[in-house]
Amino acid sequence: MKQKTLARLIMAAIIGVALCLLIAYIFIIPAFAEHLAGIAGGEFASFKTPWLVLVSITALPLFAMLALAFVIAVNISRDRSFIMTNAKLLAAMSLLAAADSAYFFVGNVVMLLLNMNHPGVFLFDMIICFLGLAVTLICAALSHYARKAAEMKADAELTI
Repeated sequence: MKQKTLARLIMAAIIGVALCLLIAYIFIIPAFAEHLAGIAGGEFASFKTPWLVLVSITALPLFAMLALAFVIAVNISRDRSFIMTNAKLLAAMSLLAAADSAYFFVGNVVMLLLNMNHPGVFLFDMIICFLGLAVTLICAALSHYARKAAEMKADAELTI
């Protein structure tokens, strides 16, 4: 597969993920919250707004990560795969994923302590936090290898 084709496919995938997240955060999550608020005769209605705020804030780092990934894809399309900029962007993505996971974890613990969370929901949300941790580690590893590759490329360019 040619590099430009690969970069275009990566860009298309990033746009697709962004659209799916947009649909989820604008339509699916609020509809699900509305459904849950109506369960048990409205007993959980007071939980809806705090949970929507908690979950909605998690969208910010996700979309920032997608924007950084798009910049990396643009660099790849320009035959600039192994540059320090990409390593730094991947490191920033790693930090964003870690911050988002930590925020969601702390938010879940707070909701649990305020009796606004169910232990089963808490356990499910820990799976989401674990996935965030996995993304953090993957981005950190890719950043490390991109940095090493950029250093090797710079050394090779100095060699005659």
